[in-house]
Amino acid sequence: MRGDGARQLALDLPHAESFRRDDFLESPANSAALALVDRWPDWPHSSAAIIGPAGSGKSHLAAIWAERAGARIIAAAELNAAGVPGALVTGALVIEDFAPNRVDEPALFHLLNLAREQGAFLLITARERLDQGPYMLADVASRLRAVPAITLAPPDDSLLAAVLVKLFADRQLAIDEGVVSYLVARIERSLASAEAIVTRLDQAALSRGRSVTRVLASEVLRAG
Repeated sequence: MRGDGARQLALDLPHAESFRRDDFLESPANSAALALVDRWPDWPHSSAAIIGPAGSGKSHLAAIWAERAGARIIAAAELNAAGVPGALVTGALVIEDFAPNRVDEPALFHLLNLAREQGAFLLITARERLDQGPYMLADVASRLRAVPAITLAPPDDSLLAAVLVKLFADRQLAIDEGVVSYLVARIERSLASAEAIVTRLDQAALSRGRSVTRVLASEVLRAG
């Protein structure tokens, strides 16, 4: 419990998120993608893609690989032809948040060609499969269809519970196991939903001067 019971102003302060390997929570939902990252540079192909919804752990996996491979990280929307040579300067590159309508296709085609010529490694993260398109350049579509991809599965109960515990701990909130079980059974099965409910409960607890309990969790969930 924070404060003396009086209502307080709930400040939406940022909370540091760690992308270290030790902080990644492995489960059957993400074990194949984690194994891919850990197996580098023994990859069957010089490029790979990790597919999953927002908040599923793609960026964490990409950050782990980037540290391991010495890779630069660039948002797909920021890719441009002039920056292609510099993007590959370390011989490894992460392209984050890829989508067909969010990338400069000529620049991407140049990047894919140059990466192949230089033997550089690429890791692409995206919410949808790379072959979904539509693409303006047939050669781009063909190259992306050839990229091996691993899709992250929805979190199981154990992963969702572990994520909730970690998110509460990151905010220095001590939570009873019963609260975690209560939330796991009621929130949407996604890591993004876990983060959202923890944020809402933290704000509610702070503003009301209360601890995060099952009663408070029920009130917040009912509020929608």
